[in-house]
Amino acid sequence: MQSNAPVMTRPSSSKLSRVLYGLLAYVSLGIGLVAIVVPGLPTTEFILLAAWAATRSSPRLSAWLENHRLFGPILHNWRNGKVIQRRAKVSATISMLLCATLMLVFLEHRWPVWLAISGMTLGNLWIWSRPESVTQGSAKPSGI
Repeated sequence: MQSNAPVMTRPSSSKLSRVLYGLLAYVSLGIGLVAIVVPGLPTTEFILLAAWAATRSSPRLSAWLENHRLFGPILHNWRNGKVIQRRAKVSATISMLLCATLMLVFLEHRWPVWLAISGMTLGNLWIWSRPESVTQGSAKPSGI
């Protein structure tokens, strides 16, 4: 019988690796928090990156993310079938559309604008390619 508990990675044995993973975790978490209110920045991806890096650097930060009222469900869904809920998909799509519209209205239409819009389009396609709910057979533990 398989357990539904996520497979947790032990922190790196190298102090330098733990420091670098910790830095990545906190920077990603910071960007993820800013992304909650800034259109065009993906919250979910930065939280997933922060959780991945935290499992390799800080058991305390990892536990905090897992038990957080907003981030915990995102991480649980990802670990149990790489699920992104429809509400998160719609929110990401709306924020990317708003950001793209603002760039097209207020910025010159040069290559950086088109590159950013292309990146948002690819990210949006990837988000919508993920399942929206855990299927019975796919609920197996996996690392981030």
